[in-house]
Amino acid sequence: MISPRSASSQVPWRSAASVIGLLIVWEATARAHLTPVLFLPPFSMVAEQLWRSIADGTLAGDLSLSLQRAFSGLLLGTVTGVVLGLLMARNRLVEWLADPLVALGFPSPKIAFIPIFILWFGIESLSKILLVAFACIFPVIIGTYSAARSVSRLFMWSAMSLGSGRASLFLHVILPACYPRIFTTFRIAVPVGLITTFTAEMVAGGGGMGATLIYSQRFFESPTVFAYIVVMLCVGLVLDATMRKFQSRFLGWAEESNF
Repeated sequence: MISPRSASSQVPWRSAASVIGLLIVWEATARAHLTPVLFLPPFSMVAEQLWRSIADGTLAGDLSLSLQRAFSGLLLGTVTGVVLGLLMARNRLVEWLADPLVALGFPSPKIAFIPIFILWFGIESLSKILLVAFACIFPVIIGTYSAARSVSRLFMWSAMSLGSGRASLFLHVILPACYPRIFTTFRIAVPVGLITTFTAEMVAGGGGMGATLIYSQRFFESPTVFAYIVVMLCVGLVLDATMRKFQSRFLGWAEESNF
């Protein structure tokens, strides 16, 4: 019988085996010329192009620019969304005014707003940062609002009975109780921010991972296209693994709480 600890330790090995198997199939399919090299270059060719992009600094410049845009927008959208979500949960007037706008904006296709943001803010970083913030703010508002509304009244009554004012209650009881759900919402917003950034760069240009990828596609540089796609996938995987590690280490108490 396999213990839970040994089973969990086998998960990374199984994941690595799956990825290696996929790469082998990819390489074999391309080498067998089942598809034209233009459509599916061998992984070895993609890896060679990836190494060249790393060596000449092109990848580092593009990746740093895209991540700067994505996380600037994420920070702006998260901070604004948390503040609005908390205010909506604790103030009926704010909820009455903001709820219809959230209901209208949340399901809307954010990518459709790219031409408007380009028209208003240009093709450089500002338009992409604001678009990312616009794409991420709605799930953050909804997650924060739900977390604040579900805080146990018992905790609030206990704090007020000990002399906590409204500001102290807000900062030391309600907001800490919302941290786990806010972080979970942030985990959802991160891939949204990355997708929005890469897509905006593909459409509007202005440098970054998406702009280089679409530029390479126009000139049929397939190894570069696939190399950048691989990097995008790895970035998302690394960020999510980092956030899961942070959540289990610093927010593990939430699993046993009743907030």
